[in-house]
Amino acid sequence: MKIKVKIFFLCFFLVLMVLTGCGKLADMNDTVTTPAPVVVERDQETEEETREEENLPQELQTEELVFDNTPERTPVKAKGIYISANVAGTPAIVDRLLESFDRTEANTLVIDLKDDYGRVVCEMDSPLVKELGSVQIYVRDMKGLLKRLEDHGIYTIARIPAFRDEWLGDVRPEWCLKNGDGTLFRDRNNHVWVNPYKQEAWDYLVEISLGAKELGFKEVQFDYLRFCTEAGMQKVVISEADMNGRSRTDIICQCMEYIYPRLKEKGLFVSADVYGAIINSQVNAQAVGQIYGELAKHVDYISPMIYPSHYGDGNYGIDYPDTRPYDTVTAALQDSRKELYFASQDGGHIAQVRPWLQDFTASWLQHYIEYGPEQVRAQIQATYDAGYDEWLLWDASCNYDWEGLLTPEEAAREQEQIIQSRAALPETTYAQESTRALLTVEPETGQEQQVTGEGGHELLTVAPEEESRELLTVAPEEESRELLTVAPEEESRELLTVAPEEESSRELLTVAPEESGREPLTAASGPAPAPENSQGQASGIQGPEAGQVLPSAQAEQENGQVIIVQPEEPQDPSAVPAGNTEVEVRILD
Repeated sequence: MKIKVKIFFLCFFLVLMVLTGCGKLADMNDTVTTPAPVVVERDQETEEETREEENLPQELQTEELVFDNTPERTPVKAKGIYISANVAGTPAIVDRLLESFDRTEANTLVIDLKDDYGRVVCEMDSPLVKELGSVQIYVRDMKGLLKRLEDHGIYTIARIPAFRDEWLGDVRPEWCLKNGDGTLFRDRNNHVWVNPYKQEAWDYLVEISLGAKELGFKEVQFDYLRFCTEAGMQKVVISEADMNGRSRTDIICQCMEYIYPRLKEKGLFVSADVYGAIINSQVNAQAVGQIYGELAKHVDYISPMIYPSHYGDGNYGIDYPDTRPYDTVTAALQDSRKELYFASQDGGHIAQVRPWLQDFTASWLQHYIEYGPEQVRAQIQATYDAGYDEWLLWDASCNYDWEGLLTPEEAAREQEQIIQSRAALPETTYAQESTRALLTVEPETGQEQQVTGEGGHELLTVAPEEESRELLTVAPEEESRELLTVAPEEESRELLTVAPEEESSRELLTVAPEESGREPLTAASGPAPAPENSQGQASGIQGPEAGQVLPSAQAEQENGQVIIVQPEEPQDPSAVPAGNTEVEVRILD
């Protein structure tokens, strides 16, 4: 009986467990049921997406990634010399040069890559150079030479004469300047000049420059980036189609505007040699096609040739510029700073200034001094004192006064002193001038005067426009005309006389420079460099009477090239004789 009761209760308990367990399982199923899907209207979905987009960072929506593929260019503060291709191709001379570089502050070498006759001086992997047959080998292993120079820490610059090119006259005469009768224009040294208006010539310069890059040069330097300035240029005819309304200065600037970015994007630095005389003379600028401030916008470095021997007596108020190298270079570079200050007012790029300095003796001058280490150092010091850090020495014979250079250790100490000295100086600004002096001189009866210098080398003569008779033109009010009288040397006093045109109301102003402290104004108010012969030696400009260098003569070197402006013989008050002279001054708006 007890067993039956136990069995009954056990069965009852089991049934109860089953019944209650199923109910809980059902409740559990109800609990974990998937919630009903949320239905979103189309406009609600768009609104949420828009809200998410608005929360994204703005730059992720609009910024476009731009990659600059321009190779990095590392600038070097150049302190260097020039050597010709012949020197570069002579291993024994290169060995001696390396010894001098190793013991001095010099760190830069300018080497002819294209010589003054248009020949490329080493093998070059360029289809156009090969097509034109331009190569004439002077340096058999240019790559090896450049690698050796680099191992000695020497920065290398390829010098490329741009628009004086005898070879192109033979192989591409259609690119060259021609006379009205269709014949090639040749200067008195028989050189052919390329027509700067021909873009094919620009492309040729780009091709040679890229070849320089492949060889291992870090920079290309364009010399003869200008027009010829001889009187024979009056016979040259340039077609209207080529000119297209562009002046000489327009086309030289456009040329560099075209060339510069093409070379910069390949990692090359670009520099240009310019006449020192163009820095403060618009007339000289128009004659050669170089405007200092404008050209500086299209190169990395600009190198004015400011050799003291190439400034006429009295320039910058200096009696004999060649005898005072520090003063002459300082004055020229102060003009440079002023010109580039105004050129930079638009906020654009302006080149660094790296002047050419004189390391040769101008023995052809009446008043000259021997140039050696002291004179070289004086010019370098003037460069630093003018606020510039770089310089190049020129001697066509490539014989340099290394004793004028410091050791690397001395140069480092000097640089620290320069930095400290400049930090104490206030910023320099300039007031805009309302007038600018222009100098034009008509040569003798419109004919160029034949002048020979040392060795019988002929000089280049500028023949301005035939109808130009004013010596000095200034600029405001067109209707007022005044006369300027200059007495060059009268008891060591320079006199400035200004008189209105009407005789009845003549007013005289006399200035004695030494007593008044004011700089005298003379007929040679701008740089008047003396010429240089084909050996890089300047030649004397002999006056028509006393055989002296004329204060009013203008000349300038371009590493073997000269611009001279020679006044005509005294025939009327607009000429410049040895005594008191009246020179017409026109005041224009």
